[in-house]
Amino acid sequence: MPQKIVTNIWYEGDAEAAVDFYLTLFDDAKVTSTIPFIEDAHGTPGQAMVVNFDLAGQSFTAINGDNSAKHDHAMSLLVNCEDQAEIDRFWDAILDGGGKEIQCGWIADKWGVNWQIWSTQADRYVGGEDKEGAVRAVNAMYAMKKIDLQALKDAYEGA
Repeated sequence: MPQKIVTNIWYEGDAEAAVDFYLTLFDDAKVTSTIPFIEDAHGTPGQAMVVNFDLAGQSFTAINGDNSAKHDHAMSLLVNCEDQAEIDRFWDAILDGGGKEIQCGWIADKWGVNWQIWSTQADRYVGGEDKEGAVRAVNAMYAMKKIDLQALKDAYEGA
């Protein structure tokens, strides 16, 4: 059975390039189907109108459109990383691929799609039981672009 809710992402004619890049980020990524433009559509016949793909078990659809839709931080793709090495790998790949650092673990890729490169380990600090420690961790996070798990832990523990 197909995934019930699928995230659709709009691109300005370069959906295939974006999907190709995303496939390099995840080991378990693949294109599942492509629907080309036809003669009477709003694109070049044969070019992909829609690219369906999976990343880490989640289904997505990339749509080649025009420039009428813009991405913003109101919607982002959150990647739960296991550790700092995985945070670094995703962050560096998106940044090296033309991305732009934002803050608090947010980064926009070359196409303007917003990602949150996060770790559930960080939840222990920014949402920890020690409320004063959590405040320190949150304040430390606000000063970060890429998440630094050790710095969050140090802030939480008052080190």
